[in-house]
Amino acid sequence: MLAVHFGAGNIGRGFVGALLSHSGYEVCFVDIQASLVEAIRERRAFTVHLLGDEGKRIDVNNVTALNSGTEPERVIETIAGADVVTTAVGPTVLKSVAPLLADGLRRRLEKGGGPLNVIACENMLGGSSLLKRLVTGEMTEEECREVDSLIGFPDAAVDRIVPEQRETDLLAVEVEPFYEWVVDLRGVKGNLPSIQGVTYVEGLAPYIERKLFTVNTGHAVCAYLGHHLGYGTVQEAIADPSVSETLRGVWEETGELLVRKHGFDPRDHRKYVGEIRHRFQNPHLTDPVTRVGRSPIRKLGREERLLGPALQLMDRGIQPDHLAVGIAAALRFENPADPEAVELQRILQGEGVAGALDTIAGLSPEHPLVRRVWERYQKLGQGV
Repeated sequence: MLAVHFGAGNIGRGFVGALLSHSGYEVCFVDIQASLVEAIRERRAFTVHLLGDEGKRIDVNNVTALNSGTEPERVIETIAGADVVTTAVGPTVLKSVAPLLADGLRRRLEKGGGPLNVIACENMLGGSSLLKRLVTGEMTEEECREVDSLIGFPDAAVDRIVPEQRETDLLAVEVEPFYEWVVDLRGVKGNLPSIQGVTYVEGLAPYIERKLFTVNTGHAVCAYLGHHLGYGTVQEAIADPSVSETLRGVWEETGELLVRKHGFDPRDHRKYVGEIRHRFQNPHLTDPVTRVGRSPIRKLGREERLLGPALQLMDRGIQPDHLAVGIAAALRFENPADPEAVELQRILQGEGVAGALDTIAGLSPEHPLVRRVWERYQKLGQGV
């Protein structure tokens, strides 16, 4: 079996590619970074280190790589003969992947290839659906009909913390032991891809929101509050009682939303939250708050990890007091090395909190959440 995976970065190697390889696939990574491609092609193997108490090491074999910039024709031919295609390139890079993927699928259709599934393993809502729109945007109407018939783009929810790497080996990667990969079987064409560790479900929205509003929301709150308080890592931040208490309140708020909206069992959800807290406290992880908090404008989007649950709670008559603290801390995130953080502070200086939330998230200055966030923003500025 052959798997084509776009993105040979840490998530691609340490999570998706590793699972594909251990499921019996030959994995062909596609990337534009020449040094990575050359190293994978030369060694045909790499090591994944699990950052837990046992310090387990996993050897990943039967891998190769192609350079999407210099070998597009080989990539197209490989896609045409693949059994599954996956991506882990980052949400903003999918548009760069789409033209080459479209050419590969077009070649597959020309050759009379059978059903194929393309799974975008990105930290976003509806990644595969977005990728399908981008791919079909490169095709004729007739080709789009063929894609609808034979090519599946099942959405997925993925979760694994990959901290900043300490490895000197270019290919070795450190990851946390926990992972979750959930795929919406309703988008699958043909047989379900046989991938160890994947959970197939009917309807992905509950699992995507559970992960986004628990893991990503909690991570963001720790990062932004921790940065405001002068901590360097998420692990240092969560050890601060004030951060830990705010995080507990945030998870109570998002938990109430998830239980009400999706029907999760409250006891099961509390257990899930406990697992996430344990992950954040993992002493073997060193997760800088500047890494976790980067791109604050995107993370302050209307449907993103902070404003998303806060607005949904208010629609249900529940006040998101702790989430408002997290939003206020995000607005105070300053990092000269992060272009979005620099732009955020420029917007705030010119437009204030209300104007910034309007510009970034389309939130009317009259919305009651704006006042709530402004009050917490002022208190943070006073050290309260």
